[in-house]
Amino acid sequence: MQRRALIGGLAGLPLAAPGLALAQGGFPDRPLAMVLAFPAGGGTDVAARPLARIMEKYLGQPVVVTNRPGAAGEIGFTELARSKPDGYTIGFINTPTIVTIPLERPQARFRLDDFAPVLNIVDDPGAIWVRPDSPLRNVADLVEEARRRPGQVSYGTSGIGSDDHLAVLALERVTGTKFLHVPFAGGAPVRTATLSKQIDLAVTNIGEAIGDFRQGLFRPLGQMGTARWPVMADVPTFREQGFDVVEGSMRGLAAPAGLPRPVLDRLVDAARRAAEDPEWQTTATQLALPLRLLGPDEYRGELVAMQAQYEKLWAAHPWRE
Repeated sequence: MQRRALIGGLAGLPLAAPGLALAQGGFPDRPLAMVLAFPAGGGTDVAARPLARIMEKYLGQPVVVTNRPGAAGEIGFTELARSKPDGYTIGFINTPTIVTIPLERPQARFRLDDFAPVLNIVDDPGAIWVRPDSPLRNVADLVEEARRRPGQVSYGTSGIGSDDHLAVLALERVTGTKFLHVPFAGGAPVRTATLSKQIDLAVTNIGEAIGDFRQGLFRPLGQMGTARWPVMADVPTFREQGFDVVEGSMRGLAAPAGLPRPVLDRLVDAARRAAEDPEWQTTATQLALPLRLLGPDEYRGELVAMQAQYEKLWAAHPWRE
């Protein structure tokens, strides 16, 4: 009886062995790919590349960054979602597009459930920027101009359904105005189009444009956080200016759904250690990135809540163009 019980107990060990081996360091044993759904030079790219380099120290393997821009993130998000869930393909996911694209496009080949959140890194409030020579000084000036030229004041965003786009739609709803939307593949081309005077306004996250602000190339009309970001403490929020618009973008690491838990835990550990590394903290300060670390469970909870919020908004005010 005792011998049979011992044999029966040993028989269960091979089932646990692969996961145990992974947890003990078998993963990773080759380079990882990091997929970015937006172009080089944009807010996601400038944060992801230095983080990937620092993660290499804690993974013991190279992390090769690949940009897959297009369709407001759909191309890159789809590639990440459809990758093998073995931990060797990771990527950044951005709100709100990770939840808004499936609402807008039923044919989209990914859903929120197709991703395993790893660690949120950035929570970046939105802002509206103008060139230094613009006569617009604040949000009230912008609204007045939009009323004077309905449908003619042009603004660039990183795509339909992006946080930038939804922010201006919210401003239109609360003011009864109409702007001219010009979607791009990411923040970098929005910058170029604004500086070259092809469009009037750049609507991007603060972290994407603060470098241009510091160089005197852009001037903010207001920031869209619930409170002023300390790095730009002299720039009032939209709410402070009398316009109830709050919008921004969370950016964090994710992997395809179905990842074995030991592999997920290894990625979480490496990502958290990289995000807490002094080198990354220095880089984040230099880039003026608004950091907010969320572990996989808390991160997923925020994403699910956001999905419910935008489902209600889509039902009431679909943002098709």
